[in-house]
Amino acid sequence: MIYGKPLIAYMGILTLSSLLFTAFISVSNVKFNYHLIPFKWHPRVAAVTITLALVHATLGVGSYFF
Repeated sequence: MIYGKPLIAYMGILTLSSLLFTAFISVSNVKFNYHLIPFKWHPRVAAVTITLALVHATLGVGSYFF
């Protein structure tokens, strides 16, 4: 618990933020032709997002059973 909130809540916020950032990289490069962050970072951030989502899901399932 961090500041009275379970870790799974913070992992959910972090996962959602990572997902939105991944979408931002794609949309900004493809639709708006704005290359603030190179597109080569999109798969890397997507992999981090998937990892965070798996950890978040593991914590959720683990809190249900234990």
